[in-house]
Amino acid sequence: MFQRILVALDNSALRSTVFDQALSFAESTQAQLMLLHVLSAYDDSSPGLPVRSYHAYYPVLDSTAWESYQREWTVYEEAGLEKLRQEAARARERNIDTEFTQSAGEPTQVICDLARTWNADLIVIGSRGRRGLTELLLGSVSNYVTHHAPCSVLVVHGGQTVAADNSEEAVTTTA
Repeated sequence: MFQRILVALDNSALRSTVFDQALSFAESTQAQLMLLHVLSAYDDSSPGLPVRSYHAYYPVLDSTAWESYQREWTVYEEAGLEKLRQEAARARERNIDTEFTQSAGEPTQVICDLARTWNADLIVIGSRGRRGLTELLLGSVSNYVTHHAPCSVLVVHGGQTVAADNSEEAVTTTA
């Protein structure tokens, strides 16, 4: 069964559901958890991409805007770490061996790379339910991870869970 579960957590409304599913799996299989938050300009609470004004015309505005962005990013980083600390403490209260990490980068790559280097048996990840044109334009982290992960993937969708390994998919409804 699963011994090492990587839990990919973003700042969406689905975060607590994803975390609760991972806790249940880890508890029932006595697995270790690795909680991961990827700092991304596209995350719900991220300060976004830095907007740099044209330096030749507004040099003071440019440095002020950059400093402001850096302060906002630092707050974003600290908030992410605090959430991870709280979730790790909750898991440890249930006697689940838990680690956490936070990295900046492209979520799809960071998740798959960590799963590979940490030797995860399972990745638990949420899905925002993007379909069609929206998925084509904005992409889907869970879709990419499902197709590129080195291990099985459990995709949590609000009221349902879609489990997939790298070769076939199964859909189950959760209560």
